[in-house]
Amino acid sequence: MSEIGTFWTNVIEKFFGLLLSIIGALLVYYTYTSSAVLGVFTSLFGFLSVLFLLVGLFLVTVKAE
Repeated sequence: MSEIGTFWTNVIEKFFGLLLSIIGALLVYYTYTSSAVLGVFTSLFGFLSVLFLLVGLFLVTVKAE
């Protein structure tokens, strides 16, 4: 792959990682501030929001070739 293609792939990867991290952090916040409304589903949405956050952080920190 060319150097330009590799550069844009890295930029897009970091952008989506940052976007997923922000969405995951917002989901964590809103899940735990509205846990009374969610009831028994708080743990499910908490798990999913932490998963979004971790995947986003992984995409931001991973090094490409």
